Amino acid sequence: MPNTKRRRLVATAVAVALGSTALAACGSSDGDSKAESGPVSLTYWTWTPGMDKVVDLWNKGQGKKDRITVTVKKQASGDTLVTKILTAHKAGKAPDLVQAEYQALPTLVSNDALADMAKNVGDAKSKFADGVWQQTTLGTDAVYAVPQDIGPMMFYYRADLFKKYGLTVPTTWDEFAETARALKKKAPDKDLTTFSANDSGLFAGLAQQAGAQWWTTSGDKWKVGINDAATEKVADFWGGLVKEGAIDNQPMYTPAWNKALNTGKQIAWVSAVWAPGTLTTAAPDTKGKWAMAPLPQWSANENVTGSWGGSSTAVTTDSKHQEAAAEFAAWLNTDDEALQALAKESGIYPAATNAQISGAFSAPPEYFSTQPDFYTLAAGIAKTTAPSAWGPNVNVAYQTFKDAFGAAAKNKSNFSAALDEMQDDTVADLKKQGFEVSE
Repeated sequence: MPNTKRRRLVATAVAVALGSTALAACGSSDGDSKAESGPVSLTYWTWTPGMDKVVDLWNKGQGKKDRITVTVKKQASGDTLVTKILTAHKAGKAPDLVQAEYQALPTLVSNDALADMAKNVGDAKSKFADGVWQQTTLGTDAVYAVPQDIGPMMFYYRADLFKKYGLTVPTTWDEFAETARALKKKAPDKDLTTFSANDSGLFAGLAQQAGAQWWTTSGDKWKVGINDAATEKVADFWGGLVKEGAIDNQPMYTPAWNKALNTGKQIAWVSAVWAPGTLTTAAPDTKGKWAMAPLPQWSANENVTGSWGGSSTAVTTDSKHQEAAAEFAAWLNTDDEALQALAKESGIYPAATNAQISGAFSAPPEYFSTQPDFYTLAAGIAKTTAPSAWGPNVNVAYQTFKDAFGAAAKNKSNFSAALDEMQDDTVADLKKQGFEVSE
């Protein structure tokens, strides 16, 4: 990569983190639709199932009125889509709109692939919780995407088995640890839960709840704080429980894990709002026996949760119709009809607060039919989502987590050492890419 390119990426990335208005100029375009006449055709890359049916509502309604047609192009998700977007952008051929996970936004912005939509999304900000909206602004005055779905974290537990073993639903992490130990004493063959080293997003969400800031800036340099005090507290907590055998150390989403949930060998799960869908498949025999509660807190007077999953809709800098694309992105994620269609056709939990307790969410998930206030409670929890701090190489941090924490969980060794390895690999990769890093 030429040095000039490297310097531009560094400047862009730092501008994102510091809230510089210089980046807004990068994301603007003379090719938006307000100076155009005639129909506009947009292409949208997304992995969300059923999105074509939702987009049909636009094409037959507001889109027809405004002469803006959107065509859905189904794509793979995750890092595969990010790589494809960047490859297309380098050739100047990225689509008008892309679906992007929140943690991918800094990578796309630092490569100048996403446009600033701040002037074209109206009052969309008012539809979202502050911690959710912040993930699409990256702490700046710019708006690089409109939130689509979110994954506020919660605590799930077998209500019948908690009652059987005389356990109280933990409200703090200290109580959580004591609950795990109490269960082991009463039923040695059972586990409260497991620590899964396959799930970097879960660990990131737990660190987020604790106040971690993994990527920030110092002057004109990136600063990586993956092994900061907040994250080390989380790592030591879970590592301690694994080492003493108070919880299991097996990965999730395996046949063995499914069996543990379905048979009651594992009686609780730290997860997110989308958990009912997973439990329906993993533990079908326990339907109606689970309940959901807020995530335990580090201090009794706190009320904050982390986020595990979620995505947004962004407009690319390659689009020649940025204003029209931004109009559609705002409609898709704030319009009542669109949000209910997303819930019905795509099974998502909307980021927009106005849709979280209405329509598809006015009744609890069928799996949680014994908890009628499920979505009312979930909506309240979602509002407490902590701000995030993502950087341009989340993929590297996540991969090292799987490798280092995987070995530590298997061997019941020091989680702090694994956290340091995660820190070191992330810093080394940033430097390799040409970013300046503050030690």
